[in-house]
Amino acid sequence: MENGEEKRNAVVRLPYNTQKRRLQLPEYGRNVQKMIEYVKSIPDREERNRQARAVIAVMETINPQVHLQDDYEHKLWDHMYIISGFDLDVDSPYPAPKPEELFTPPVEIKIRKTPVRFAHYGRNIENIINLIADKEDGDVKTAMIRSIALYMRQQYLIWNKDSVNDETIFGDIVKLSGGRITIPEGLHLSRIPSDQVFSRPGNGMQRSKAMLRQKNLRMKNNRK
Repeated sequence: MENGEEKRNAVVRLPYNTQKRRLQLPEYGRNVQKMIEYVKSIPDREERNRQARAVIAVMETINPQVHLQDDYEHKLWDHMYIISGFDLDVDSPYPAPKPEELFTPPVEIKIRKTPVRFAHYGRNIENIINLIADKEDGDVKTAMIRSIALYMRQQYLIWNKDSVNDETIFGDIVKLSGGRITIPEGLHLSRIPSDQVFSRPGNGMQRSKAMLRQKNLRMKNNRK
């Protein structure tokens, strides 16, 4: 009786994954890691090689997207070495990878730290203006200046919510180009419709309100 009562009251303690050895490549799961640990423990080299190839077949089944990579079989053997902790003595058809080859620090990418002169235009506008400045004067360059000016006016109105004249936009182009661009004489931008409403990108609520205001303006103009 006492033994039966003790069994019913016994607490079943389940091991947590956090208490187990860390998975080297989680996409293959813990069972594959256990298989590779077993392969490492096989004393007979021929049998160890046979079991290693069987594990490769299992890994290929579990991770079929590896076929999208070039030389995928080489990748699978590399993955098996990584999971083993680079401690696997088998006859691989490919040279075993070295830890230092896989854990080299990334190459530092230098980032331009020059500040954006006009935040409401952004850095891409500055880059485009620099490209336009290098063009030869002519109809093509004039058309490019007009196109970028129209876009800049739109960005200006999105962020400043105020009217803006052509001279302001043209003046900003000259400033951003460092004086390398001269606005062609007589260049004008098209008139903005009275019902045109600009809203900031990515803001769904503001965009919906802007569309509603635009619709109301059209209805008001139609009633006149």
